[in-house]
Amino acid sequence: MTARILVVEDDTRTAEWLRLYLERDGFAVSHVPDGARGLEAVKARPPDLVLLDLMLPGLDGFEVCRTLRESFDVPVILLTARASEADRLRGFDLGADDYVTKPFSPREVVARVHAVLRRAGGTDAAAAIVFGRLRLEAASLELHDTAAGGARTRLTPAECRILALLMRSPGRVFSRGELVERAFDADYEGSERTVDAHIKNLRRKLGAFSGGPAIDTVHGAGYRIVGHVDAP
Repeated sequence: MTARILVVEDDTRTAEWLRLYLERDGFAVSHVPDGARGLEAVKARPPDLVLLDLMLPGLDGFEVCRTLRESFDVPVILLTARASEADRLRGFDLGADDYVTKPFSPREVVARVHAVLRRAGGTDAAAAIVFGRLRLEAASLELHDTAAGGARTRLTPAECRILALLMRSPGRVFSRGELVERAFDADYEGSERTVDAHIKNLRRKLGAFSGGPAIDTVHGAGYRIVGHVDAP
């Protein structure tokens, strides 16, 4: 089945380069020039992945990414000339799956698209993972509270893979490097600092499950999931 890519980019030449290379690699590509129309396109027919420029007229890419993450599970790769670590971490904090800085090779972007789609579709969905009151449904990227009337929340593919590792080995400390190595492909080029952004988002989402497990920081070592509360 052909994967559908939405390019949200106000520079027509860049958008056409991306379309050409993505279509040569077998993707179906659509393009919109601004953030508002990008959101409308996702709502009308969610694509398999969004390539999102940050410097857009009207709604910038950060705001578009934040809005997408409130309602959709679609992977997002940010495209930008803003290469500072602060900007990258802000993008990951908002739920982006990858970040490519301009100027870039279209071939590099295509490779990143393949990698993100592989990670998004590669989460082990054979069985749910249960820890205390939490039940992680990898196939639907949803985390459930199994208590009566329990809450549920959506996760990004990256969040799901990290949480799955932690939940499978409760109490075990995973370093940032180990989380990058085991939760992502070998060709993942994000820094270890991006793990902190994903952990921050997971902690916020776990906060909806009052009395449930939490992610603990072990200073100088990494992260672990703790606070096992047995389901009633």
